[in-house]
Amino acid sequence: MLPTTEFALLRRIATEQSAGRAPSLVAAVVRDGEIIWSGARGSVGGTAPDTRTQYRLGSITKSLVAAVVLRLRDEGVLDLNDPLDKHVPGTAFGAATIAQLLAHTSGLTSESPGSWWERSQGADWAALNATLTPEQAKHRAGRRFHYSNVGYGLLGELIARSRGDGWLAAVRTEVLEPLGMSRTTDRPDEGHARGWAVHPFADVVLPEPAPDAGAMAPAGQLWSCVDDLVRWTAFVGGRTGEVLHPDTVAEMREVAAVDDGDAWTTGYGLGLQLVRSGGRRLAGHTGSMPGFLACTMIDPATQTGAVAFADTTSGVSILSLVLDLIAIADEQEPALPREWRPARTDPALLELTGLWHWGPAPFHLRVLPNGWLNLAPADGPGRASRFRPLGDDRWLGLDGYYAGETLTVGRTAEGTPRHLELATFVFTRTPYDPSAPIPGGVDETGWQG
Repeated sequence: MLPTTEFALLRRIATEQSAGRAPSLVAAVVRDGEIIWSGARGSVGGTAPDTRTQYRLGSITKSLVAAVVLRLRDEGVLDLNDPLDKHVPGTAFGAATIAQLLAHTSGLTSESPGSWWERSQGADWAALNATLTPEQAKHRAGRRFHYSNVGYGLLGELIARSRGDGWLAAVRTEVLEPLGMSRTTDRPDEGHARGWAVHPFADVVLPEPAPDAGAMAPAGQLWSCVDDLVRWTAFVGGRTGEVLHPDTVAEMREVAAVDDGDAWTTGYGLGLQLVRSGGRRLAGHTGSMPGFLACTMIDPATQTGAVAFADTTSGVSILSLVLDLIAIADEQEPALPREWRPARTDPALLELTGLWHWGPAPFHLRVLPNGWLNLAPADGPGRASRFRPLGDDRWLGLDGYYAGETLTVGRTAEGTPRHLELATFVFTRTPYDPSAPIPGGVDETGWQG
């Protein structure tokens, strides 16, 4: 990046490390799947950390667990509307759905009963489940967003039973290895940072413990580094490789619950935190464990993201830092738009394009470069959606009002497109074309002056 941009990024992390009194802090900016800048402040074992230094991921672990659950869904092993009891019988929360567990709307308690799990040696599934009595349901399922580490302990058990092996083995073989995240492990490897608590009123530090969380491990067990987290950040942005279809990751980024009221700035999808900031809509996750803070966020629209780690329990505003790094990169060096080039298009699609009318309201139908269709009002806001082909003149709505609905092309006896049927609505080339099957018919007197 330009020297001025690099200095602005370095100054931002230097300010955070100093003001937050973090023993060390390392960060990077990613664009189009590649690191375009990285920097570090402080030290780990007497030397500056780098992009291979391991820190704890904390709750970013949840996103990796969610990816395996979505793989199970895409394979047909489960449905997101399935109650937990269908796959993990014998819990007190069997009526909660898998989707609710993923999105923290199941109503379960936030933390596991007993000793603070993040600083205590964990127990196995049977021991955890024995503590989860009906009293640990704090809200009606589906009522509201209530962050639940316990919920991801349950999802870890679901993965273990569905795969016939532990949740960690599934995450490793189905997510980490395909994405090349070789430095992401359940226990610290060589070259890791130690977690510290910084005294609030003196510049001294205290080592934090890092026990194995047992059955609660899916909520925050993993360790990783900048190089690996950048790969995951690119994945969240849509560079999904063979792990998940991009449409599935886009589904994970959809808002399932809002965390902060009417004009939401933070929310949650299926295993991903969502943030609106500075006109951007970003996806990723934060993570915290005793002695560590971590964050990954990406703007899928610009493909610019950032990651950061610090080895301190508190003091560093890790989410604000990552959002600022993205903003600095995009404001000082915005990505250039892709060059426009003619696209190979099926000539049969061209006859679908152009002006259509929903009643008297004009709409434009365009062919997108990937062969999909886009239907949008000819002027001003309104019901706009993209559609992908299903075959036989049928198209599936992907977003907006018509998400999930089917658009069907109606043709004349000669094969010419005459009308479009969409969720009982009929679009015609002219307003209320009497030759088309207009619901309710068209008055025989026609248009009048």
